[in-house]
Amino acid sequence: MNRKWLASPYLLWMILFIVVPLLMILYYAFTSRDAEGTRFTMAHLIKSFDSIYMKALGKSLLYAVVSTAICLLLAYPLALILAKHDNGGSTMIFIFILPMWMNFLLRTYAWLSLLETNNGLVNTVLRAFHLPVLDIIGTKYAIVLGMVYNFLPFMVLPIYNTLSKIDKSLMEAAYDLGANDMMRLLKVTLPLSMPGVMSGITMVFMPAVTSFVIPNLLGSGKVNLIGNMIEQQFIMTYDWGFGAALSFVLMVIILISMGILRRYDDMEGGAGIW
Repeated sequence: MNRKWLASPYLLWMILFIVVPLLMILYYAFTSRDAEGTRFTMAHLIKSFDSIYMKALGKSLLYAVVSTAICLLLAYPLALILAKHDNGGSTMIFIFILPMWMNFLLRTYAWLSLLETNNGLVNTVLRAFHLPVLDIIGTKYAIVLGMVYNFLPFMVLPIYNTLSKIDKSLMEAAYDLGANDMMRLLKVTLPLSMPGVMSGITMVFMPAVTSFVIPNLLGSGKVNLIGNMIEQQFIMTYDWGFGAALSFVLMVIILISMGILRRYDDMEGGAGIW
């Protein structure tokens, strides 16, 4: 049997759940219905560039960049530590990603309970030590915290996988050539781990910039990001055309970001980066 037929289930899946939804977005974004029927229009796309929506988009990009940067700063040292443990690294990774088995919504609700001003666990402990309470629910800090918590494993795993595959003889060679620990990190480990870093950045940035559940819960609806704007168009105002136009603009930005990072993802072992 031709081996190409083995890919047919995946091809069917892509058509039904990726290509068709994207075509539907394009259809609703560039069409309008009135008494005369369905006609082509650019009104939805032009409206999406209004200042209120561009402000929400800019805020979404800012929060996504901050969350991705924090995840990278936390994940890289952790991945380095885990990669050094040949025997226990896999076990530690399993323990680290164990909370990911819980529903995303439940994990976010858990932080809502932890950070609650009156009866939250965090503020209860702070009151016990006569320390000022944290009133961050409904602020940008709670949103960034929720993003970092939920998306951190997506940064750790690709970096850990890349670091664990680095040939240890390269480190020994660098040591024999007189490189200290900092030089080995900057000149050997970091360049070779860049494919994992870029994959982690992509895996964190994409869901962070489109997130709407975390702002709804931890932001208490006070901080509107582009994901919330899109949700409101489909769920509350039923303006599917404008919601699709906002989705199209966001999709274009994501595709541009993926195009910028793609060449780093394709580099094997980080060759040519430094």
